[in-house]
Amino acid sequence: MNPPATEVASRLITLLATLMLVFQLLLVVQQMLIANIRLFALQSLLLTGIATVVACAYGAWHVLIVAVLTLLGKVIFLPWLLQRLVRRIKIEQEIHPFVNMPASMLICGALTVLSYVVARPFTSLARLGSNTLPVALALLLTGLFLMSNRRKAITQVLALLTTENGMMLAAIALTTYGMPLVVEIGIFFDVVVAVMVLGILVFRIRESFDSMDVSKLNELKW
Repeated sequence: MNPPATEVASRLITLLATLMLVFQLLLVVQQMLIANIRLFALQSLLLTGIATVVACAYGAWHVLIVAVLTLLGKVIFLPWLLQRLVRRIKIEQEIHPFVNMPASMLICGALTVLSYVVARPFTSLARLGSNTLPVALALLLTGLFLMSNRRKAITQVLALLTTENGMMLAAIALTTYGMPLVVEIGIFFDVVVAVMVLGILVFRIRESFDSMDVSKLNELKW
């Protein structure tokens, strides 16, 4: 007997969410900025796929609007903007993060395990597979770690975006299939504007310090 369509959709969503976490872990160990941007674009494409599956399989058509916005904004526009910025400032590699790569992987592995432990009591609230909510929490925690561990402003922007991906995945995974549409659209445009502002800030940091290392901002004096 063939499984119901909703069961197939739930398995597909779990697979796509797991791949999102894999791309997040690749972001932790990848030092090339262009590669980081492309990994973020692929992760966002997977989130678009999840939102599309939810919209089609569960009749949550408002989530389809989120899927279109994610595709246009996070898969196409923001990666194009960030790659253009990286090529303009001519700094292509993240050098000397605060925590080295092996230790970073161990920390992110521990954060992933912690996410599964913390999310276990709440898995009954998620209709879209038992692993979707823990993966969303893991994306959030590893994104926050990545934001604090990297020195380059570009990778900190990417970490912020992956954290927002985790928040959106958590919202979609819950029984309501996302936040109210107005809230989702508002958050999306807030993130886009924030990234554009941070892009301008990155360029100004590069002009002033000949570097994107945000720790150099400590050199500013009143």
